Amino acid sequence: MPQCLLQIDGGILLWIQNFLRCAVLDPIMIIYTQMGDAGILWIVLSVVLLCIPRTRKAGFVSLIAMLLGLLCTNVVLKHLVGRTRPWLMVEGLIPLVAENDPNSFPSGHTCAAFAAASAWCRTLPRRWMKIVAVVMAALMGFSRLYVGVHFPTDVLAGMAVGLLCGWLAWLIWKRLAAWRGWEA
Repeated sequence: MPQCLLQIDGGILLWIQNFLRCAVLDPIMIIYTQMGDAGILWIVLSVVLLCIPRTRKAGFVSLIAMLLGLLCTNVVLKHLVGRTRPWLMVEGLIPLVAENDPNSFPSGHTCAAFAAASAWCRTLPRRWMKIVAVVMAALMGFSRLYVGVHFPTDVLAGMAVGLLCGWLAWLIWKRLAAWRGWEA
């Protein structure tokens, strides 16, 4: 990673730590970011959508998207890139949560959030649901910065991979629906 990019990334994280962290937001962001551990928030929401006939497609497509995202981020890219967590590289940065995985790039939490949100934006019946999905995904990405466990470029890459996986899941759904004679 180029040194100038590391300085920008680190500077943003220190700014968040020094100017945005506060006693009110800290526990909220910690809880929200932990709800994304192992994609649990997005998996639970997808399973709920899967159980409702009108939103079944949204649940199915988002689960496919998150599976693709998991394979891309946590199985391939994190090990291929091997970028160290920010608190080990940015002097003075204090993480609010512990992370077991030493690899930072890309953000798996953000990938799962945007994979689900991307799938839901293509499949949910109401506009307000799509807006809520995007806001929730963006908040997950921001929470990873807020708690100090990812660089901004990790979050941006996680977002990009998640959006791509959501789009690929939609294409898989369309092919499967055409093959099985379902409504796409």
